Amino acid sequence: MIQITVPTPDVTITKQENPQLSHIYGFTDFHLITRELGGIFMFYNAAGELLFVGKARKLRPRIKKHFEDTVSPIKNHREEVTTIEVCLVEDPMEREIYETYIINTMRAKYNVDKVLYK
Repeated sequence: MIQITVPTPDVTITKQENPQLSHIYGFTDFHLITRELGGIFMFYNAAGELLFVGKARKLRPRIKKHFEDTVSPIKNHREEVTTIEVCLVEDPMEREIYETYIINTMRAKYNVDKVLYK
């Protein structure tokens, strides 16, 4: 059996109740997420339930796109996201493995691709 240890998040940002600054769905700290590096990201709700897992070559633009475009799997659930965790993982193969592993072991609610547990 293969043992996979999910990396500890490098950055965690949380939704603010009444943000005073410019924000996207209550998140004002996107600047803390690297623009140039790759990795995996996880969206959680207030109860700590994993909603969605994704990977990207460039994290910040990809995460912001989930809150702006019309084709994101979470487009109807954006208000539900309260915490975003980001793990830097530069190797594309490792990103793929982590994403698939997390989706299936933690049963991400809104991931439909790569689901093996049904």
